[in-house]
Amino acid sequence: MVALVIIFVLSAMALPLSKNLTKRSKESELKQKLALFRNAIDDFHRDWNRDGDVLIGELCKKSKLSCKEVTSPDGFPKTLENLLNVALSGEVEHESKKYLRQIWTDPMTGKAEWGLRCYTDPPDALNWCGDDVYDVYTTSDETALDGSKYRDW
Repeated sequence: MVALVIIFVLSAMALPLSKNLTKRSKESELKQKLALFRNAIDDFHRDWNRDGDVLIGELCKKSKLSCKEVTSPDGFPKTLENLLNVALSGEVEHESKKYLRQIWTDPMTGKAEWGLRCYTDPPDALNWCGDDVYDVYTTSDETALDGSKYRDW
């Protein structure tokens, strides 16, 4: 009887631990994907930076036509897909620059749909202005283990 009680207590303790372990691994994956997206956006901005008609970034100066097609006036990508493959026009024919290999699925929603923010949006904006991609966030309304909302990460 004592052995059954011990087994029951141990199994009751293991169930919440396994639930938190799954959630923690999804949270870790989300943090990693957000960091990769943000690094790709920063790399794109460094290469394609411009201030209106003033071309600042190295690739923007090299490929003026592509620069105005794929970037906003602030030098950020116009769409998330622009991070996958940017064709360089001008001096170098048939060359392209990739910042991401794919648009990943959001581990919290299971879909390849992400919330986007523009350069001019406030940090907590939930509606994308459509001008450029300055930041990426999950569209999940769930709360993390630390009590914060995933969309605020």
